[in-house]
Amino acid sequence: MSSTARVRVGLVLACFLVLGTGLAAQAQAADKVSRASFHDDMRKLWEDHITWTRLYIVSAVGNLPDKALTAQRLLQNQTDIGNAVKPFYGEAAGDELTALLRDHILIAAALIDAAIANDTAGVEAQTVAWYANADAISEFLSAANPRNWPLEEIKAEMRTHLDLTLEEAVAQIQGNYAASIAFYDEVHHHILHMADFLSSGIIRQFPQKFRS
Repeated sequence: MSSTARVRVGLVLACFLVLGTGLAAQAQAADKVSRASFHDDMRKLWEDHITWTRLYIVSAVGNLPDKALTAQRLLQNQTDIGNAVKPFYGEAAGDELTALLRDHILIAAALIDAAIANDTAGVEAQTVAWYANADAISEFLSAANPRNWPLEEIKAEMRTHLDLTLEEAVAQIQGNYAASIAFYDEVHHHILHMADFLSSGIIRQFPQKFRS
């Protein structure tokens, strides 16, 4: 092969190498998640959480025929939240978060039922269980991302969520619908703050998985 031919072959190979490197970089970038879309998706998941919780409260208090279906949709949301963290923390961690969140919903449903029935002992027992579950969720999340989700901070977020939701449910049970709606607005405002706290923590922990 002449020296001219060898130069031509070398140039072609170099072009292929550059092209291959560029395509690999593009593929890697395509695998990354947009920070903005992740932020919005996390908000959507937690907005679903409070929306279907409110619909369940209204259905349970009114003994409406959609109560079971509403509960089913609310429980699906807990699976959706668990699935959302699997790309970062793995299948087992996502499943564990789903299990904890399902308990969060099931205990809340038992608490509402006890309150509707004027079962004081039941209300007290379920309230204790509900807040203990919230602490367990906080401990689980903080262990996964301690730098960005300090335990006391995330515990405070979860307890505020419970406090406001409890006020909303009690007002609905008492027939104070204006107060129930007002508390729901507070629940909504807080949950967006909490969703942002969670999404920003994941973005800071795994910056390599995100693009602008």
